[in-house]
Amino acid sequence: MTVTEPPPAAPTVTHEGILRRQSLREPAARTYARSLPIVPVRARGVTIEGADGRRYLDCLSGAGTLALGHNHPVVLEAIRRVLDSGAPLHALDLATPVKDAFTTELFATLPPRFARHARVRFCGPAGTDAVEAALRLVRTATGRTGLLSFTGAHHGTAAGALADSGGGEDAGVTRLPYPYDYRCPFGTGGERGAELAARWTESLLDDPGSGLPAPAGMILEPVQGEGGVIPAPDAWLRRMREITADRSIPLIADEVETGVGRTGTFWAVEHSGITPDVMVMSKAIGGSLPLAVIVYHEDLDSRRPGAHPGTFQGNQLAMAAGAATLAYVRENRLADRAAALGARMLGRLRGLAADHPCVGDVRGRGLMIGVELVAPAAGDPAPPDPALAAAVQQECLSRGLIVELGGRETAVVRLLPPLTLTDEQSVAVLDRFADALAAAERTALRRKDSGPSN
Repeated sequence: MTVTEPPPAAPTVTHEGILRRQSLREPAARTYARSLPIVPVRARGVTIEGADGRRYLDCLSGAGTLALGHNHPVVLEAIRRVLDSGAPLHALDLATPVKDAFTTELFATLPPRFARHARVRFCGPAGTDAVEAALRLVRTATGRTGLLSFTGAHHGTAAGALADSGGGEDAGVTRLPYPYDYRCPFGTGGERGAELAARWTESLLDDPGSGLPAPAGMILEPVQGEGGVIPAPDAWLRRMREITADRSIPLIADEVETGVGRTGTFWAVEHSGITPDVMVMSKAIGGSLPLAVIVYHEDLDSRRPGAHPGTFQGNQLAMAAGAATLAYVRENRLADRAAALGARMLGRLRGLAADHPCVGDVRGRGLMIGVELVAPAAGDPAPPDPALAAAVQQECLSRGLIVELGGRETAVVRLLPPLTLTDEQSVAVLDRFADALAAAERTALRRKDSGPSN
């Protein structure tokens, strides 16, 4: 059954005034605010209410941060307990009962083989800070400087993290082919494409004439998020683990967006069964508040006190909110719920592809879903259609649905709903998306048909 929202209220002076002042005061570099011109004033679960009185189903979830949606009761209660206790809200890297509870819960969620020999390091408040810490960790431990990353990767916006991402320009980073079934760099796709990607990696590492700097580590995302929601094949991930282990190259799994049940297991590496040397975590682990950590094998723990310090490593409220979130996801088996609900949503979205040639590919894992939009009349695979994707995003917004864009040329519509999404809400999300897709497609066809005549 589709959830029907009340008609939009007339914009208020407050709503328009806030947006106007934001455009005057904040930089042109702002991102979400440009494509999502709303002013949230209240939020609960998957629902956001704007200052103009409109309600939205939020399938962006703070770019994957809100595993339990907005203002979940267990998160609010955990924050209130700390506030009411008189505990310090800032504690640098000192031991506190709140931190101890968080690390205990975090270790309870880790794959057992990894947890037995793990250490945790609290970083600055963002995922990019944790990526930086992971890169410095493996460089210090190995004495090497080169890094292996993958095409389409996104690891953050700080210098080292950006250099390791798909569009970076650092000569010390070697970018390897990531298995992308729909746009396979080898033109084969499927298992064969993944196998060729693995062979290329192995050959490059073993060829003395490759010019490859001695790698300190390999960093990868089990599902590329910003890169277009591209799940890595499990067999390929196992090959990467074998290749790196055989050559004593630490393997870093970037679980900033994929962690805490998002993909249908608590941590996305569990799908393949690999044990990385380092896991990078942020977003959902803070229960909606800023928190980032790396968890790594104890053999890499060779750094001196004071290495990679940070003033905001001890965010007590985030640790309390994070511990509550981790426990709730684990105890209520929300990863299993994400796997089942995500499979149903993917099935319906793939059904849309039969009626909409502009849908090039539908893919994802759990509640991390991407729909790649293309210009269907040109080539196989067809080229991405970023204009259509932007139009779909705006049509979604007009129907009270918030979605994100990503992927090559930002032509992938991304759905990241909270893990608490109900069956009824998932139907409403897909109904609105289907309507938005059809509307954007009709508009694009009209524009094409009414183009300039000869």
